[in-house]
Amino acid sequence: MPLEYLGAPPIASDRQARPFSPAVRAGDFVYVSGQVPANAQGEIVAGGIEAQTRQVMENLKTVLALAGATLDDVCKSTVWLHDARDFGAFNRVYMSYFGENKPARSTTEARLMVDAKVEIDVVAYKPKA
Repeated sequence: MPLEYLGAPPIASDRQARPFSPAVRAGDFVYVSGQVPANAQGEIVAGGIEAQTRQVMENLKTVLALAGATLDDVCKSTVWLHDARDFGAFNRVYMSYFGENKPARSTTEARLMVDAKVEIDVVAYKPKA
């Protein structure tokens, strides 16, 4: 089964397209590229870890929708936090987006490529109808 590339490469605040797909479907799995707290104009949203986590989660929902998937279909997430001290506040927002069935997750502290406090990528299981 061929790979299906979903969505147009994102445009950042410098108006340049980024060299990756928002998501790629491989059979029944959907791999979503790391999402940062950028708004529709490609600018990082103002605010602390809570506001930025909410923006990332909304961005993930938007990209998952390209494959007809939702956060309920997410089986794995990987999280990068700029500052490990934000872990508790991040977790409170993150948990509010998932019901009882929470995905497997890895979280680490890392210097991010943009001036953001958080980045998240996910893998969803969504068989094609």
